[in-house]
Amino acid sequence: RLLHTQSLLFCKVKSIDRCMAANTPRTSSPGGRQAYMDKRLLEAATTGDSTSMKQLAAQNPSILLGTTPQGNNCLHIASIHDHRGFCEDVLEQEKPLLSNVNYESLLAKVNFEGETPLITAVTLGHVSLASFLLGCCHQLELRQAILKQDMYGFNALHHAIRNGHKDLALELIAKEPALSQAMTNFNESPMFIAVMRNFQQVFRKLLEIPYSSHGGKNSCNALHAAAGNGNEDVAKEIMEKRPALAREAAKDGNTPTMLAVIYAKVAVLRVLLEHDSSLGYEISKQGYPLLCAAADRGHVDVAQVLLKHCPDALYHNTSGEICTCLHHAVRGGHMKFVKFILKKKQLQKVVNMQDSSGKTALHYAVQKCNPKMVAALLSHKDIDRTVIDNFSGSAVQELSSNMRAVKTLNWNEVIMRMSEADPHHATASHYLAEAKQLAIYESRKNVKSLTKTDTTNTSLVAVLITTITFAAAFTLPGGYSSAPESEGLPVMSRKVAFIAFLISDTLAMCLSFCVAFICIIARWEDYEI
Repeated sequence: RLLHTQSLLFCKVKSIDRCMAANTPRTSSPGGRQAYMDKRLLEAATTGDSTSMKQLAAQNPSILLGTTPQGNNCLHIASIHDHRGFCEDVLEQEKPLLSNVNYESLLAKVNFEGETPLITAVTLGHVSLASFLLGCCHQLELRQAILKQDMYGFNALHHAIRNGHKDLALELIAKEPALSQAMTNFNESPMFIAVMRNFQQVFRKLLEIPYSSHGGKNSCNALHAAAGNGNEDVAKEIMEKRPALAREAAKDGNTPTMLAVIYAKVAVLRVLLEHDSSLGYEISKQGYPLLCAAADRGHVDVAQVLLKHCPDALYHNTSGEICTCLHHAVRGGHMKFVKFILKKKQLQKVVNMQDSSGKTALHYAVQKCNPKMVAALLSHKDIDRTVIDNFSGSAVQELSSNMRAVKTLNWNEVIMRMSEADPHHATASHYLAEAKQLAIYESRKNVKSLTKTDTTNTSLVAVLITTITFAAAFTLPGGYSSAPESEGLPVMSRKVAFIAFLISDTLAMCLSFCVAFICIIARWEDYEI
């Protein structure tokens, strides 16, 4: 019994020792790995309980070094919950440890996502706390902690600009200008993000740093962003300090000048051309000059600015399908741009120019059945209506590619205008005859379809009425007489109303039957007569 009692006491003491060991924090676990954070410290950091933290640190200062399974230390946790007072007290408790040259401050520690407490505070929008942590890092000369980038390549400045914290971004730039050099894993610089968000004050501070990065996603740069946003002030400052950015092409081959043309950012285009008019002669990797790009989208105001600074701007593609700006405007249906070209003296030569298929702009206007555009082109004094393409087709013959629109007013107006412009052309009457035959064929086809639908519906109703009237003839109102002298005869047979009912019912049945029969015969009609 005594031995049994001693055994129980030994087990109980051993169990108590295990519990105490579990609740006692360690700075490192076997194998050199960082110990997990004490649960009491985790709760204190979550709630901002500085008193509990100080009591724990007084018993064992190294307790502050513990981390969660995600690699967050107590400063990370406090930063997540925006407990600035707790962070101040932790850093105060940490001061005695900083004298050790091998000690790394909690401010410089990163979690499994590569975030320092500063980055954590910035990403969650805790601006005041982030500013405090930045000041602490700066005071302790923890430069690398400020410059740290997370697993996505974002540093504190990237996050501040991306999340719209402009004042914090300015403070970060002032205390650590080298932040402006970093590029994210998506190849975005702080300057590019600032221009994309139109943060001009932040952009100017970054531009003042000679070594600041300006690149963006898909090989774009800050000037691409300014051109896309239409920010002429930013574009002007970039052209004054970094003019080479205007000639950098993005992954899709578009330069900032081409973007200004595509998105009709006239003010930006004017700034670029005023600084360097040679930019107006750029050609995209698809062979599109700027004037053709403007014509393709109908940007008349862009073309006006372009021709003002570059009077001899290129007006046709240089590779691929060779065509002029007038071809682009006509095919895009941009009537205002067509009129603009027809009035410009330096563009008169494009009126009769042919593309790779030998077609002029008039060919495409006729093909699209656009009577207003055809009339505008025909009204030009130098227009040649007789030009034939590589397939020996004249402009009027382009109507054959759109014969489905033969019944429309536009089609008929176009062919009449072409007939008036070239009355001796033999094909006009030919196409009128062909159009007439096609119209007749389409009309017969439509009539046949409608007749089939109508006769089916009508015959169905007629059969239904026939059935009802037939049944009504055997279910007479009032029923049948059971008297010996008139047994089996209708009770109301001698009344005028009954006779009228019987006549009406018979007529309805016979007429409905006739309608159903006629509907069947109608399906055999010869539509070619």
